[in-house]
Amino acid sequence: QVQLVESGGGLVQAGGSLRLSCAASGRTFDTYVMAWFRQAPGKDREFVAGITESDRITYYADSVKGRFTISRDNAKSMVYLQMNSLKPEDTAVYFCAADRSGVIDHSHIAYDYWGQGTQVTVSS
Repeated sequence: QVQLVESGGGLVQAGGSLRLSCAASGRTFDTYVMAWFRQAPGKDREFVAGITESDRITYYADSVKGRFTISRDNAKSMVYLQMNSLKPEDTAVYFCAADRSGVIDHSHIAYDYWGQGTQVTVSS
């Protein structure tokens, strides 16, 4: 089992940057696929980015490709989301998620563990 705690959200102007962090508990962090999802008011939770356990394969939603970068530090049990060139449409609660299937799944249903979320607001 793993517990996840996100941090780093906040208010930023369009074009700005934020770095989200997700701290994981437990000794088996490097056995989990990690992902970031986001959910805007009135919308479904959507996949943003994912990274595999140790070989660092990454996938991104088309809407963030080229602007966001996901990374992980297994020694520190941390996963990060560097967000650049932010747009007002990136405004949402961002969630960290973990799964042991070995596959980066774009559906939130596939993920077993979730953090509480961190708010990101991008002003125009």
